[in-house]
Amino acid sequence: MTYQFIKTHIEDRVFTLTLARPEKRNAFTPTMVNEVNHALAAANSDKNIWLIIINAEGPVFCAGMDLKVFENPSLDRQNPEIKNENISLASAIGQLNKPSIAVIEGDVIAGGFLIILECSYVLAKKEVKFSLPEVKRGIFPLQVLGSLLKIMPSRKAMDLCITGRSVSTQEAIELGIASDYLDAENLENLKKTILNNAPLAISKGFEALKKLPEILDNDKADFLLKTLEELKKSKDAKEGIQAFFEKRLPVWENE
Repeated sequence: MTYQFIKTHIEDRVFTLTLARPEKRNAFTPTMVNEVNHALAAANSDKNIWLIIINAEGPVFCAGMDLKVFENPSLDRQNPEIKNENISLASAIGQLNKPSIAVIEGDVIAGGFLIILECSYVLAKKEVKFSLPEVKRGIFPLQVLGSLLKIMPSRKAMDLCITGRSVSTQEAIELGIASDYLDAENLENLKKTILNNAPLAISKGFEALKKLPEILDNDKADFLLKTLEELKKSKDAKEGIQAFFEKRLPVWENE
């Protein structure tokens, strides 16, 4: 697949998606959102991919939506290989049932939050700034608010949206927006930890997490027990238990 605004790479069970519109500060257009969605859907369905990494080219990770293109869709450059749909960037990232790491080396602005808030982990350089300046342009970051409320109290989320203030990486970590500082050791250690653990078990965990809000409280325990019983029948569960008894590292098949 040839993409116009992103780049993809697969190596050692890791799928890397790179935002590649640096001349526009990686501001996304409808086509770019559809490319992200298409690439991640393929990665999500590939049993040989166990981890997703999202990074970006240029000095800004993502400046949110390209307002000129959203005001005038004719300025967008469609990808003829992809069916363009009206899809949220948060939904494109949120479809993943695999761990994801956002690697942040430049500022995250406005709708760029939709990417990082849906990732499992966010590693950011110390000098990175996070901001939601939409109210300064007569807009409110409504989609971002929905994602913020998954990780912080409503007052803190609304404060970021109302003031549009800039947040440091340190404060982003304190608020739960970021997981840790980005350096080569942190990233490699996190990748190694994830890849050493059972990919099927992790995927089932993501699936259960998404289904739980739809299940009545009285039924949640039964749902989780049933999911666990099904998982225990998998090849990986049997391999993990056998490896434990044999005091060796397990060999996962994602089955």
